[in-house]
Amino acid sequence: MKTILWATLTANGNYAQSGPENPPKKEALDDFAIHAKAAGNFIVGRRTFEGMRGNGGPGPFADIDIVLVSTSASEIPGVTVVSSPEEALSYLQRKGHQTALISGGADIHNSFLGKGLVDEVIFNVAPVMEGKGLNLLIDRDNYRYKHVQLLDCKPLGGGVVQLRYGLTA
Repeated sequence: MKTILWATLTANGNYAQSGPENPPKKEALDDFAIHAKAAGNFIVGRRTFEGMRGNGGPGPFADIDIVLVSTSASEIPGVTVVSSPEEALSYLQRKGHQTALISGGADIHNSFLGKGLVDEVIFNVAPVMEGKGLNLLIDRDNYRYKHVQLLDCKPLGGGVVQLRYGLTA
């Protein structure tokens, strides 16, 4: 199964922290919806999922398998709750998916990356710089470089640029 990590970063490399005063860029959200529909699924952490739910209802992801990775979340209608990245991928494979989209947040991204479970990353770089924010940590103990191969680079509009990388062994 191909695994794709999707994230929006700031121009200075932090995770873009959205909120009422700084909503996410429409171009990045539209891009996420395109990738989620193409994969037929996405994997998300509890805090990010709670932020995505907003006013509730199925929204644009009614026909998509949503997998929530959490050790503390209980059952949520229309969502499959699992306790590990491996369990999330196993579930999606059993459902017949060829691709898994890992959508957020930083803890989920770092858990998949740390276990070597990511084949490709898609970073949408937003035209903002932020003094706080979370980072991707590939190897917290050894601080080694993880080489990637640029697969694509394109503007999405609104100042958002998408970088797509393949991870090398």
